Formats: sequence, structure tokens, C-alpha cells
Amino acid sequence: MSIVEQTSTMNAEPLYARMSETTKAAVVQELQQTLGKAHVLHTPYDVALYEYDASIERARPDIVVLPSSNSEVARIVKIAGRYGVPVVPRGAGTGLSGGAIPIYGGIVIAFARMNHILSIDYDNLCAAVEPGVVNIHLSQALNPHGYAYVPDPSSQRSCTIGGNVGENAGGPHTLIYGVTTNHVVGLEIVTPEGEIVEIGGETSDLPGYDLTGLLIGSEGTLCIVTKIIVRIVPMAEAVKTMVGVFDTMEDASNTVSEIIASGVIPAAIEMMDQMILQAVEADTHAGYPMDAAAVLLMETEGLREGVEDQLAQIVAICEKNHARVIRIAADEAERQLLWAGRKNAFGAVGRISPEFYVQDGVVPRTQLPYVLNCISEICQRYNLKVGNVFHAGDGNLHPLILFDSQVEGEVERVRMAGHEILEICAAVGGTITGEHGVGLEKQAEMALIFSEADLRIMQQVRAAWNPQQLFNPGKLFPLPGRCVELRQI
Repeated sequence: MSIVEQTSTMNAEPLYARMSETTKAAVVQELQQTLGKAHVLHTPYDVALYEYDASIERARPDIVVLPSSNSEVARIVKIAGRYGVPVVPRGAGTGLSGGAIPIYGGIVIAFARMNHILSIDYDNLCAAVEPGVVNIHLSQALNPHGYAYVPDPSSQRSCTIGGNVGENAGGPHTLIYGVTTNHVVGLEIVTPEGEIVEIGGETSDLPGYDLTGLLIGSEGTLCIVTKIIVRIVPMAEAVKTMVGVFDTMEDASNTVSEIIASGVIPAAIEMMDQMILQAVEADTHAGYPMDAAAVLLMETEGLREGVEDQLAQIVAICEKNHARVIRIAADEAERQLLWAGRKNAFGAVGRISPEFYVQDGVVPRTQLPYVLNCISEICQRYNLKVGNVFHAGDGNLHPLILFDSQVEGEVERVRMAGHEILEICAAVGGTITGEHGVGLEKQAEMALIFSEADLRIMQQVRAAWNPQQLFNPGKLFPLPGRCVELRQI
């Protein structure tokens, strides 16, 4: 593996040539001595599964390794460093921005075997987990004891906490609780030199730089995470879940803004439009109306008395904004069914389209009606269908653009529609990602919200941590020519 030299400055990414068969054979041999043959995949057939994630990007790794400990990860990194081979960490492959795609080949470190809950400390409200722990498995371990791990991405039944850390994932309940970075207090990492280092810890407000905050959301470009210390919280005394049904998207959007402006902060406010409702109801049979223009799925939690007060205020605001129906879940079973419909929405879209491309922009809540209209106009112009399902409470949009890659030119039209949607989000004072990360998908769009000086400083941070840029190269920052290519298309 070699770096193809470029004469440009820090703004350019290194371009890595694929390793030769001779080099690959030597790397495989050393890795097998470290991990055993069963945990080093290197044939085209064996590594094919790892050439994609949940984005529309594709690239095949040369080698996939499955370590079982931090010391094995450290040895893998040292081997990769000696040969100049890129290393890409991978959780469950549910990422939506191409963050786990090995665009230069090299070694993918898959954390399927590092999937243990290491400790739970109820007295100090924290738990330590390996990066391969599936998100929902931690809460399933905590719930019987009256506790929970709050970040709940829609893919929580399959995504891993390590992947959540890499992308700073959110979920429906980020409105009140925040995203992953608000629930991680410490990390154990492997540096590009193969050193095992502990960052942060169980004690809050440590002196010095907030390195934990820096590393969360760095998408594997600065370090490899091998342990995560997370906050856990007591489960709420009472939870109420309700559905508001609206005949216009504008009424639903105005309801969201008015709820927040009233001072009531629900645990979650999710919105689904008619196209999504029809797919969800056919899949889940949760009782969602298929003729509504929009539905708000809302939840409030806390002390019983407070929840009842909030519920009454939310119902009043929904009625003021012409809600056709307001349905309150009668019991836990109905509540879980309503949430199953929302969290299975992406999968349900498979009933109406062979493929979809999901975006992840964020806008001020007051701009929701305008931006949703813009999204509709953009997709009409590109002759594409779009459905909207998103975290309305914090303005985190997830338009799902439907397409078929077998139709000539459709992928290119989808990419350009996605780019224009993010341009609108940035133009109204929003941003280009709320939880899915930048990865490969939004590199060019980084220039919509950051100046050249901003990007240069961030790249200087990466260069300090990862000077050879062997950790997940080609991610986060604009690649040479990408912005120009988008404009030309």
C-alpha cells in the first residue's frame, strides 16, 4: 500500500493504491498469527458482505478481521501501520452515510466478537460496554432493574454502540435527552501507533481538553474505540404516547413549533407523511390512518402528575391546530406497537420501492413547512418520489427519496436531489446532518456550513491524531474535485 503523492496542501486527501497480492499475502499471514485463521477473512467471497453499509455507496475491503480484545485491535493497527494499510472500523453496517465503506480497500475491523456488556454500576449510574454491543441489548439488560440507556436510533435493534459513538447517533428521544455525546463519559481507544489509551472515565467534569467529546462523532478518523463508558438513567415513573392526525403538513408542522414554544418539551415528537404512513400501516398494522396528510407521534414522560399536565397541554395545542383525531395509547402494548411502526418505517418503504436514499438535514422548527415544500418541489423536478419521516421536535429531517438503481441515470438524479435538499437546509440556518454523520455522502456539503478556515482547523486536528491518515481515510472532508463534479452534474 502506498500513498500517491499530491502537490496540493492540507485540503487534499491522500489517495491510496490497492495493496499488491504479495503485500496482501504478508499482511494476511501476520494477522492470522495474531487472530487465528478463522478470524481473518481475505477471499473475495468472504469479504463481499463488508463492501456496503446502509448507504448507497460500495467499496470492497482487501481483508476483514474480527478481533476479540483491545490488545488484538492494537496488534492489528500496528501491522497495518508497518505496511501502510488503511484501517476502517465497522459496527453492524447500519450507517447511512457510507462511514464504514473502505474506499481504498485495506483492513476492515469488524466488532461482532467484541459485543459484551463489561459492567453495570447502578450506584454511579454508568455502564461499560464493548463497541460491538447492540444498542437495544444494553437497555434490555437495564430495564428489569428500572434503568435505561437513552439514545435510541431507529436501527437500535441492530446498530452497535460503537457505531453510535462514531456517528454521534441520535434517535426519537434526543429532543429531551440529547444525542450519544450527552451519554458517554469515557472511552478506551487504540491510537494509530497501536497504543491503548483511556479517555475520560466514570467521573464527570475532568480537567483538561474534552477529548471524549472530540472523539465522539469523529467517524473512525482519529482512533479505534474499544470500550465505552455510558451514562444510564432511571426509567420514568409514567409515560404517555399519543398520535395526532392532521389533514395538512402545515398544521402538523405548526403544532410542533407551538408545542415547543409553549415551554412543554416532550420526550419525542416524530412526524410521518402520507406515503410513509401507507407503507408503515401495511407493514405493522399499528392503526395509523392511511388517508392523513401527516401524523405526529408524541411522547411525554416523567412524574405521573407532570405527565398528565403535559398531556393536556399537548392535546389542547393539537386541537387548536386542527388535529382530526388525537389518540392516546391505552396500554404498553399499544404504545410499543405505535413505536414499532415508526422505527420500522425505513424497512417498510421496501414495500413500495426497491431502494431509497435517506437524507439527514436539520432545520429550525419554524422552517419545517417551507423546507418540506422545497423537498417536494426538488423531487418533482428530478422526477422522483419522496416520503418524509423525521424527528420533528428538533427539526431533524429524513426525506426518503425512492429510486431504482436499474433505471439509467436515476442514482445520479437521486444524489443531486439530496444535494439540493441539504443546500436548502443550510440556507435556512440549519445543518447537513443531525445524526447520520458525514462519511462519504456529505463531504462536498461540508463547504455549505464551514469556511475554508474551519475545515483547515479540523483537518489539522485529524493530522495531529492520525498523521498518516490510515484510519478511515477519505471521509468527512471534501475530496478533490467533488464539489466541482456536483456543480457540473
